[in-house]
Amino acid sequence: MTFTTRTPRIVAARRLQRRKDRDQTGRFLAEGPQAVRAALAAGVVLELFGTDGALTRHGDLALLAPVVSPVDEDALAALAETVQPQGLVAVCEQMDVTLGDALAKRPRLVAVAAEIRDPGNAGTVLRTADAAGASAVIFAGDAVDPYNGKCVRASAGSLFHVDVVRTGLGVVGELRNAGLQVLATSGHGADDLDSLLDDGVLDAPTAWIFGSEAHGLPREVLDAADRRVRVPIYGGAESLNLAAAAAVCLYASARAHR
Repeated sequence: MTFTTRTPRIVAARRLQRRKDRDQTGRFLAEGPQAVRAALAAGVVLELFGTDGALTRHGDLALLAPVVSPVDEDALAALAETVQPQGLVAVCEQMDVTLGDALAKRPRLVAVAAEIRDPGNAGTVLRTADAAGASAVIFAGDAVDPYNGKCVRASAGSLFHVDVVRTGLGVVGELRNAGLQVLATSGHGADDLDSLLDDGVLDAPTAWIFGSEAHGLPREVLDAADRRVRVPIYGGAESLNLAAAAAVCLYASARAHR
C-alpha cells in the first residue's frame, strides 16, 4: 500500500510542521537521508516515509527503520519543507535532556543559544558545537524550537549527536555550579578572545553564551556571566554574524582543550 496526502498517518505527520503539534506530541520530522541516518543511529525514528525510488536507493536506512511506509510523490512533497526533497522523511521522538542530566556528565564545552530565534542560525550553532566537541547545546529563554524543520536541516545531523536542553535564561548559576566558566559574547566585551586564548583562560571547562544577531544578549545574562568576550576584528568588517562568531569561539576553546 502506498500512502497519499489523504492517508491519516500522512495528515498527522504533516501537523508536525507546526510547533504547537510538535510540543503536544513530543515528535518532529527529520527530512533527507543525512538526517534520517543520524536519527536512526540515535534510535529515535518511529516511522520512515519514503518514495519507492528513495527507499530503493537508501535500502540500508529502510532496513533499520522500525516502520517503513511507502508514499507517493505528492505525499512526500507535502511532508517535506524543501524545494527539492530527497525522498525520505522520518517521524522522530524529541530528545530533550534536562539541564541537570546534561551537566551531570561534567562537560568541558557547552554552547548556549540565548533567545536565538532564527532556525538557520540555531541549526548552524548546533552543527558547529558538535564539530568543536561540545557535548551539550542549551536553548535558553524565548529561543527557536530546536525541532523546527529548518533548524533540523541546518544542524546536518548534529541535533542527534549532542544533548539538547531547553530551559530559562537563569541558567548561568547552574552552569557555574557545574564547574564551567561562563563566557558571554558581546561586540563590546571587555575581554578579547585572542588574549584569553593566549593567557590560558580557555583551558578551563567553558560554557559559551551566544545571543541573537538583532538584539545581542539580554542584560541579565551579560551581568551574570564571568566575562564578556569580543571576537577581535582585524579588517574593515563591522562585525561577524552569529554563526561565524560561534565557530571562532567554540574552536578557540576546542584548541585550548587539546
